[in-house]
Amino acid sequence: MFSVLTSCNLCPRNCNVNRFEGGTGYCRSDAEYTIASICIHHGEEPVIGGRHGICNIFFPHCNLQCIYCQNSQISRNNSDYPTAKTSLKAIVDKVIRLLGKGCESVGFVSPTHYIPHVHAIIDALHQKGHHPVIVYNTNGYDKVTLLQTLEEKINLYLPDFKYINAKTAWQYSGARNYPEAVKRSIKEMYRQKGNSLILSDTGLALNGLIIRHLVLPGMVNESKNILRWIAEELSPFVHISLMSQYNPPDGLRLPSHLLRKITKKEYDSIVKEMEILGFQNGWIQEPESAGFYNPDFAKDHPFSF
Repeated sequence: MFSVLTSCNLCPRNCNVNRFEGGTGYCRSDAEYTIASICIHHGEEPVIGGRHGICNIFFPHCNLQCIYCQNSQISRNNSDYPTAKTSLKAIVDKVIRLLGKGCESVGFVSPTHYIPHVHAIIDALHQKGHHPVIVYNTNGYDKVTLLQTLEEKINLYLPDFKYINAKTAWQYSGARNYPEAVKRSIKEMYRQKGNSLILSDTGLALNGLIIRHLVLPGMVNESKNILRWIAEELSPFVHISLMSQYNPPDGLRLPSHLLRKITKKEYDSIVKEMEILGFQNGWIQEPESAGFYNPDFAKDHPFSF
């Protein structure tokens, strides 16, 4: 599948660059195995992390450039943050070591621009006799045709649904076509998984779809419109993770309206909308959770505080 990197169209940017000749596309990523971090993460939804946490593989750079990204250390395409060019064997060996510490799931974080590598890592794990729950943790800016190649390999889809308004998507993430792309990709994930979230005896998610939405300050109507679209176009029985954790990351230049956390009134209004729309499955957060999730990728364990 690596042949697609000779004219890369893995995401809706459709750059058509040859990644074997260097990182010249939007995401500035080449064809090598480049990893920002492989670590155990306990901060995901309870059904994802479980008791022992999930082994998350963080890819560097991103096909979105959200101005408020909590992972900006590694996600900025113009960043000089030191990432490790490595090998398939080294990645798989480290994942297996972390699985040996009790992790039952492996998550691919910001994987869209590394889908061939995702396929190869999953195949290598299976060849070595390891079949963890595979989680595709994405910003949602994906292509249906590529998601279809993953249908038999991904157990749990964990997409963001960031915006439903094209102007907002352009202003905050530089992708005017994000709303249409995310609608198509989430519809495909829903086609593959439906409403059911299958859990193990210990409450670990084994298969399904969880749609995440991060509430941004001053964006109550945007959030409500996203929830309405999900209820009307998919189902009110799909699992939603409504996140209140927005916290302006240090070191980023943000417009004034993004320099604050969301208020309890804003969040409660959106939770009420969920109830009106009939959503019954998923998770909400305490507003006090803001600040608990900003990582430091200079550490061996980025999410330890």
